[in-house]
Order: sequence, then C-alpha cells, then structure tokens
Amino acid sequence: MDDRQRYDRATAALEPPFAILDLAAMRANAADLLRRSAGKPIRVTSKSVRSRPLLERILAMDGFRGIMAFTLPEALWLASNGFTDLLVAYPTTDRHALATLAGDPVAARHVTVTVDSPAHLDFIEAAVAGVHPRAELRVCVDIDAAYVTLAGRYRAGVLRSPVRRPHDAADLAAVIAKRPGFRLTGLMAYEAQIAGVGDAPPANALRTQAIRLIQARSAKDLILRRGLIVNAVRQIADLEFVNGGGTGSVERTAREKAITEVAAGSGFFHPRLLDFYRRVTGHPAALFALPVVRRPAADTATVLGGGYLASGPADPSRLPQPYLPAGLRYAPHEGAGEVQTPLLGQAAEDLRIGDRVWFRHAKAGELCERFDTLHLIDGDTLVESIPTYRGEGRTFL
Repeated sequence: MDDRQRYDRATAALEPPFAILDLAAMRANAADLLRRSAGKPIRVTSKSVRSRPLLERILAMDGFRGIMAFTLPEALWLASNGFTDLLVAYPTTDRHALATLAGDPVAARHVTVTVDSPAHLDFIEAAVAGVHPRAELRVCVDIDAAYVTLAGRYRAGVLRSPVRRPHDAADLAAVIAKRPGFRLTGLMAYEAQIAGVGDAPPANALRTQAIRLIQARSAKDLILRRGLIVNAVRQIADLEFVNGGGTGSVERTAREKAITEVAAGSGFFHPRLLDFYRRVTGHPAALFALPVVRRPAADTATVLGGGYLASGPADPSRLPQPYLPAGLRYAPHEGAGEVQTPLLGQAAEDLRIGDRVWFRHAKAGELCERFDTLHLIDGDTLVESIPTYRGEGRTFL
C-alpha cells in the first residue's frame, strides 16, 4: 500500500481540509537528527512544531533536551504546563510578559531570555521595575553568526545580533555581570547561511557551487570565531549552554568543541525546503489534505484553499508542494489561492470531485498556524488527534 492509499484509508472519516502527522516518518526523522548530532543534545525549536502534546512526545525521546521558544508569552505558557529549560531565542519587548516572568520565581528558574545589547537590559529593567519581590532573570547572549568578508562589503547570513567579535561578547557579558537581577547562563549563534540555506538547489549548478563554497568558508570562520567568543565569555560567566545550528547544519555545528547543544525542529516534519540539503535525509511527515471541488478542464482539478505560503523571500520555493498524487503543478497565473487552487497535469485527469490532494508545506511549524488539529497516523490507522497551538487558542505571532 503506497502512502496516498494509507493516508486516504486512515482519514476516511475526516472531512478536508485537515493536517496529519505520519508518526513512523517522524520517528525516523528524529533518529536521523540524533545520528547527525553525534551525542550532543538537541534543543527542540518550538516554532517548527507548534503543538504542545507533540513537543511532549518529542522530549520524551532520548537525546532531545529543552525547548527553543520564539516568544516569551509562549515560553511562559509552556512553563505553566510543566515544561522546563526554555530558551526564548529572540529578544522580547513584551512588558507584561517580562513583568510576569520577574514575578514568578518558578518560571524564572526555567525560562531564559535573549539579549544582544545593553539596551535590552535597560528595557527589561524598566518593564519589571514595579515587580517586588523580583526573581533573578536568566539571560542568553545572541552572537552574530553571519559570514562577512571583503572588508564588510559582503555578508552571508541573517541580520540579527550586533555582537560579533570576542571583545563584543566579553564587554556585554561584563555589563550583565554588573547588573543586579540578571545572570548570564548561555550563548547562542544561529548560522542561517548554513542551517537555513539548502546546498542542493534544483537545476542550478552555478548557484550550488557558490552556496557550498560560502558555507564551507563560513563554517571554518565560525569554528574559530565562536570558539574565541565562548572562551572570552567563560572568563566572566559560568555558562550552562552554548547553542548553535539548526536542522540544516546539525552535524557541522555539533563537531565544534565550543558547542554544548544544537537546535533542530523542522527535521521532525521534513517540509519541502529540506529536500534541497545534501546532508538531510528524511521522509515527509507532516501533510495537509485539500478536497477537489471543481473540474474546469480535463487536465485541471481545483482544490479548496491552498494559499498557505511560507515566510521568507517571496519566490516559488515558499509555495506548498502538491505532493500526492505525484505530477501535479500550479496554474502559472494563479498559483496557490486564498479559497481555491487549480492544479494541472496528467495526474489531475484521474481526480474526481471529492478526491483528496495531499500537500507539503514549504516550512514546518507554519502549517500549524492554519490548522487547529494534527491527526496522528501510524501505518494506515489514525491513532490520535492532538491540538496545535492554534487549537488551544494560542497564537503567539
């Protein structure tokens, strides 16, 4: 029985649109992440999962430890539900959430906020000024992991932190050490130009060569620079963790001696964008089904909805992939639509009104912003239905 038959059989009682998670595929993907991390613990990026019960399942597996959250309100909610070791990977300006954290000694023991400048510390101090008694706040410093060359004229990587050199990090660590109510517990550095850029883009040999060259040079630069930064900061603070990487760079990042843990999340679902990485092997685990609602032409089947575009550069790589049956493609002047999506190709000729087309999202967790439930499939059986963040009434961004 092929995947399409399994999924159709398991979900026969459901009415699309809906989303599923293939548990066998997810378990295999998790095992591959652990193989690539070579013994270093993996912190799970919640933005790529966005389901509390699923995060619990993943953290119950050996080798996965801690959550990398994307907002402080999310981290506080997870902490209130029993999660521990929560790193908020992006600086927060949510005054209410900061005051809540400072006033809750239990949450403050388990939640770490990220900063990259004294201005963040000033903001936090102002936000929690009225909190008495005030818990000590755990702080992580975000390091710029971009690759910069040609006297700064060329940059590969995302625009995140201004902390780039060892003395930048040491200076900020010293400022934190002198501030009452703060404790520096970790460093993080996300090498987006490696972890977030596939090194095997389709049908573009020149671009592939350029990406691999830049990634190799960037990785060499990071091994040295990140090591020097960590050594400099350890002279000032007793660090509990040094986090780096993402699904696309797990094995590279894990090899660095300075790194104590790697981050990963999208690898559990293996969305479309991960198809373009040489070192990432996996099977699509998260899919969504849309029903065929029109047959405007012999080679065209129109499905309900479908315009679930992923964040990032506005290009065709951010569109969902019509996955099953194989061979479907978008109409060039319509693409993925808000309320309907025409699909072309020979495979469309065999589709009837009411049939399902299975799609993969370009990214991982963003799928869960569209659906309130993930239906868990094992083999050809629906074994459980669990809520996404949205299904629990939580939308943090």
